[in-house]
Amino acid sequence: MNPIVIIPARLAATRLPRKPLADINGRPMIVHVLQRALAANIGPVAVACGDMEIIDAVRAAGGIAVLTDPALPSGSDRVHAALAELDPHGAHDVVVNLQGDFPTLPPGQLQIVLRPLADPAVDIGTLVTPIRDDAEAATPSVVKAACAFAEGAETAPALYFSRNPIPYGDGPRWHHIGIYAWRRAALDRFVALPPSPLERRESLEQLRALEAGMRIACAAVPHAAFGVDTPADLERARTALAAEPHSS
Repeated sequence: MNPIVIIPARLAATRLPRKPLADINGRPMIVHVLQRALAANIGPVAVACGDMEIIDAVRAAGGIAVLTDPALPSGSDRVHAALAELDPHGAHDVVVNLQGDFPTLPPGQLQIVLRPLADPAVDIGTLVTPIRDDAEAATPSVVKAACAFAEGAETAPALYFSRNPIPYGDGPRWHHIGIYAWRRAALDRFVALPPSPLERRESLEQLRALEAGMRIACAAVPHAAFGVDTPADLERARTALAAEPHSS
């Protein structure tokens, strides 16, 4: 595998306006995410930007930034467009799509998301973490993955994703973390497909891949890096990063 990490980012967030440029202890949030991705050391890192202001912030921090069409419908489309510009000859056969609102991401999770692709039959790798209680399972903003890890296995096939508590019955339940390792051919195919019925019904893009017959497999991590979607999340991130020894 020869991975590249691409972080899609744009300013048009509704709950937290101008989110990628939100200040976290003296640096824009997108720069924190960029630095986490670089620390993972799995390959080059770039930001797929929908706005020039984000490009300016990334380049000021020494990062690679690509301007993409702000009208693109999703982060996956933005990653695909940036990949075509950054690597037109296809040197990178795997692209990791890292959301730009994970400033507390443990860098090692980007190494773990590649594990499912050790199986050549898997098209997309992603991450899950244990759901701790019934309240978390019942929260629609927590996306659940229907998967089951065999004893000793590091990965498990994803059979479905939902905002409802799944699967039924006793046993572990899994919170999906929206980080993806795509085989390049799978991403090419995915962005050419129209939104699928279950994708529209659940508002979950990954269901388009499952409905098209692509194979998604999960690797488990002990805890999720929380996404920053609200002002309260932003304050939580500031507090968490201020407590880290390397934070400025």
